[in-house]
Parts: sequence; C-alpha cells; structure tokens
Amino acid sequence: MTSLPRPAIELSADEARRIALRAQGFLGAPDRRSGVRGVLRHLGAVQLDTISVLARSHELIPYARLGAVGRDTVEAAYWTETHAFEYWSHAACILPVEEWPHFAFRRRAYRSRPHWHHDLPDGAYDQVIKQLRAEGPLTATDLGGAKNKGEWWDWSESKIAVERALMYGEVVCTERRSWKRVYDLAERAIPDTLLHDDLSDAECLRRLVRLAGEALGVGTRADIADYHRLKGEQFDAVVADSGLVPVTVQGWDKPAWADPKALETTPRGRHRTTLLSPFDSLIWERARTERIFGFTHRLEAYVPKPKRIHGYFAMPLLAGGRLLGRVDPAREGATLVAKQVTLDTPKAVEPMARALMEAASWVGCDSVRVERVNRPELTAALVRALT
Repeated sequence: MTSLPRPAIELSADEARRIALRAQGFLGAPDRRSGVRGVLRHLGAVQLDTISVLARSHELIPYARLGAVGRDTVEAAYWTETHAFEYWSHAACILPVEEWPHFAFRRRAYRSRPHWHHDLPDGAYDQVIKQLRAEGPLTATDLGGAKNKGEWWDWSESKIAVERALMYGEVVCTERRSWKRVYDLAERAIPDTLLHDDLSDAECLRRLVRLAGEALGVGTRADIADYHRLKGEQFDAVVADSGLVPVTVQGWDKPAWADPKALETTPRGRHRTTLLSPFDSLIWERARTERIFGFTHRLEAYVPKPKRIHGYFAMPLLAGGRLLGRVDPAREGATLVAKQVTLDTPKAVEPMARALMEAASWVGCDSVRVERVNRPELTAALVRALT
C-alpha cells in the first residue's frame, strides 16, 4: 500500500467547521444573483425525497441558503431551459446538466450489470423508446402505467423499461410533475456538446472527487467519496490527481483533504439562521455531522412512532454556525405547528423562534403553535419570542 503524503497544512476543528459552512453556502453573503441555479451548481447535487412536511427537500435546500425564494421559482430554476437532470448521485439527485458527461462511468456500470430483479419481455424497451420519440416527454403513467395490480414495487413493463433506459442514459428525467418523473430521450434533452460518454472512468471519478471536495470544503476519504456515492477505492485511485490537498484536522482521527481555494482566505461573514432538511448536504452524512458539529441526528420517519426521540421529520436548527436543536414541524391550515421542539441550550430559544417564523412565512402560514418542548422551562420564552 502506498503511504500517504504527510500533510503540510493543519487546521483546527473550528477552522474546519467554518470552511465547511462557507463551502456549503451558510457563511458569508448568499449569492442571490445566481439564485437557485447557483446553489445547485455550487453544491453539485441536491437530493430528492418523497417526504413533504413544510416542503420537499429539494425546495428546502435553496431556501436554507437564500431565504424565502418563491417555491415556484425553485421548481422553474431546476427544470426549465435545460439546466438540470435527475440521476443517481448521493441518492436520487438533481444535478447540473454540465455534469452529464461525468456520470458516464455510472451509466457504463449499469449497462454491464445484470438486469436487477425485474424481467422485461422482448420488445418492451424498444417500445418505450419509440413512444418517447414519437410523443415527446412522458410520465410512466403516460407510457402505459407505472404499476401492475400488485404491491408498490410491482412495476409495469413500461415502467421497468423506462427506468432501465434512464439508468443506461438513453432516457433522461427532465422534471418532476406532481412528483412523477417526466422522461425524455437524452438525445433531445441533453445539449449536443454534453451528450457523450467519451470520458474514461478515471476522468469522471477525478471530476466528481474534486467537485465533492469543493462542495464540502474539507473532508475525509469517507466524506468525499460518499458525496456522490463513490467507493473508497475509486476515491483512492484519483485523489492524488484531483487537485485536492492533504490536510490534518485537530480531533479528526482520519486523514483529510481540502479544496485549495477554501484554504486561501479565512472564512468570515454572516451566519445563516435556518432550519435544515435532514437531506441537506451539510448534514446528510451522519458521522461527518457528529465530527464537525458534535451533533447526532437521525431521520426518524421510518422509526416506529413509539421509538422516536425527536419526531417524524425533525429539522436541525443552524444558528451562529452551530447546530443548536431541532424541531418536528407540521402544517394545519395557516398555522405552522412545532410538534416537538428540542433546544440544546437556552441560547437556542431566539434563533429557533426566528427560524420558525421565517419558515412559516415562506410556506404561507401566518402563525406558529408550539406543542412540546424538551425543556419545559423554556416553553414560555419560546412562545414569547414567537409573538
């Protein structure tokens, strides 16, 4: 095994935290001119998820960085004028269209795999391609129905075929309509200059490792590889040529790498106070969140209700560059309901109130109701701050 070069740069834990915050768009003036598309390009990937409480996660991501940008504006920014496509990155993600060539390695891998667990009759794949060519962008329902009459995983032949074509790169998801994927032919949806699989696996991986390092600011092997769900050995093969530089971080027990541009200036500026989606790339890797913020967080939506500690969709509170608590929100008419509020310190009361009021206004609510607080002695202070 080749020994790693000894890092010449040492960072304190606090410096690493601030670098990470700035890299993710939470420290310093937000780039409002570039807007939602700027956020997407800066992060390199925005995760999608089916859960919608205040809003869907891909809406919460730009909101957390830019403030109360209109929700229709968010959707239009992603899905119009060929700026983005959906594909498998950290999970199902919205990706900047200019990164299409850099996922060629993953498309090739899918083409060489066995055909998963779904059988596909002869001609079904070609029929889907023929229909898309003739009729333009379509949902799975338009193509003949997404499911058979069985359980939710019992996909129809057309759904299996179009999803396979999506993985292979012959078809692209160009938008979500009522949460349904809208499919189109890649030859029609991807600009000609980007529509190719010419890059080698090494070139693709080198680019994605560099992008992840830039989006994180500083990270370990696991942090950076996990950003686009690369394997550790894929990271190892390209990191030396990625442009990232080795660093050590106080208190981190593993080697780290940083974006050299992130090291050029000291992170300064205004901190954002906001509620975070559990699928936000600042915190989506739980071990990294614990290491940087000393904050343990777990999405409990799939935990049986009696075993939940913080609630169904608990959203961490970011304030002053720290994670100070969390809230499990819901909406009842024009009221945002803070079903369960967890405050780690009395200092979290005012920023929690501010974040709740801003979120309420963003989603069209005109009041906030607090149901439970983990520290009952802080309930009255929180209610006062909200009024």
